[in-house]
Parts: sequence; C-alpha cells; structure tokens
Amino acid sequence: MFDDFGTISHFGPIFIAAIFIIVMIGILVPIIGSIAQWSKNEKAPRLSVLAKVKTMRTEIRRNGDHFDMHTHTDHYVTFEVESGDRIEFSLTGREYGMLAEGDYKTLSFQGTRFYGFDRIRNPLPKEKICNYEKSYSH
Repeated sequence: MFDDFGTISHFGPIFIAAIFIIVMIGILVPIIGSIAQWSKNEKAPRLSVLAKVKTMRTEIRRNGDHFDMHTHTDHYVTFEVESGDRIEFSLTGREYGMLAEGDYKTLSFQGTRFYGFDRIRNPLPKEKICNYEKSYSH
C-alpha cells in the first residue's frame, strides 16, 4: 500500500486519470456546444425582416497581469421586429459602428447568425412605413 517514500502509491494513477477526465470534459463540452449551435443555425431558415435597433451594448474583457494586459470588446445589438419580439446578436466592431439606436432597416439572420442590417431594398407601401414608425413612437 505504501511505497518507499511513505506515500500511498495506488492513488497516483487514479488522481492522474481523474485530472485527465476533467480536462477532457473541459475541452469537449464547449466543442460539442458549438457544433450543436452550428447545426441548429444550419437548420433554421434564413430570414430578412423589417426591424428596429432597440439597444446597443458592449462588454469589455480584460486578461493578463500588470505587465501584459489584453482587452477584448464584444459588441451586442438588440433588434425588435414588427411582432414586438426582440433578438440580440453579437456583431463585429465595424458592424456595430454602422448602427444607431432607433435605426430601422431589413435585418437578415439565420438562427443566431447575423448577416446584416441593410437599407430597405424593396420599398414598402407608404402606409406600412408610417404604421411601423408610429408603433415605435412611444
């Protein structure tokens, strides 16, 4: 049970195996989650709907120590569609910078994938635009 140094020798391999399993779980769970989200997005229809930029926010993450500090900024935009449903997407800094709260245009997306927020290419009837603007005036 004890080796020459007075330690319990049969716990060494068990401990190493447990650490290995924990590390593998820590690696595999995010990979499986990403694959599942990708699959879900692939099965979702690609939609283009009239939407309004409701809110915009950023999240800054800092990594490192006093000598080697790194920051990363995530950009999020919440869009509201005509039905009143809200959808939040993560955008690049460039895409984020091109938007302003209150903009309404055509939102293109597939599942959680953001494709763009473009000017309305097919003009809507004037009463449709007026009704849409009135619904956001309060």
